[in-house]
Amino acid sequence: MSPGELARVLRRRWYVLLAAAVLAAAGAVPVLRPEPVHVSSAIVVLKPPVTGRHPNQLTNLQPPLAAVSYAAVQQLESAAGRAELRAAGVAGRYRLMPRNSGTSVTPRYLIPSLQVQAEHRDPAVANAVAGKVIEAYGRRVAAMQDRQGLPAGARMSVDVLVPPAAAEQRGTRSRGLAGVALLAVVAGVSAALWADRLPARRRRRAGESERVPAGAAAG
Repeated sequence: MSPGELARVLRRRWYVLLAAAVLAAAGAVPVLRPEPVHVSSAIVVLKPPVTGRHPNQLTNLQPPLAAVSYAAVQQLESAAGRAELRAAGVAGRYRLMPRNSGTSVTPRYLIPSLQVQAEHRDPAVANAVAGKVIEAYGRRVAAMQDRQGLPAGARMSVDVLVPPAAAEQRGTRSRGLAGVALLAVVAGVSAALWADRLPARRRRRAGESERVPAGAAAG
């Protein structure tokens, strides 16, 4: 279909475009007035046991600790881990993001710290969810050490460097409006083309149904 033919179709089916514009305007209302969402963020670190050479645990954050931390994160992101979090009362969106010095393509887990985020409309609930995720992370780390039979003095520990704190976050209105407008244009043009072709299809089907009895009578 040429641009000129498309323009003529849209002029003939202007009412379809009008209906799409009305629906788009209704869909834009939630975009213009989005519900506030609070994002709670916390940072935890997996610390090694205290040793004579490193009495300050934060000065002995070795890469193996980061590997153990990431293993605990993978366990929580598994089906069993998600079920454990749901049983603990974790609902809504949450994220566990290892803070490493590599890239998303070739991660090098050198820093055994973890950022935990949780989203909810209520800031108190968001903070509570982040806290429950941290507790589950600590249980996973403890369980791995229990399986190895490590004594108390040789155990790694989880420390909360930054406690959960919720901040209000609103989406970008311009992006939302652009998405609604694009969807309205695509849907409106598609519906106009469909509505323009519908009468021709009906006439063709009616003609075919009339020819079938005539052919049967001739036979």
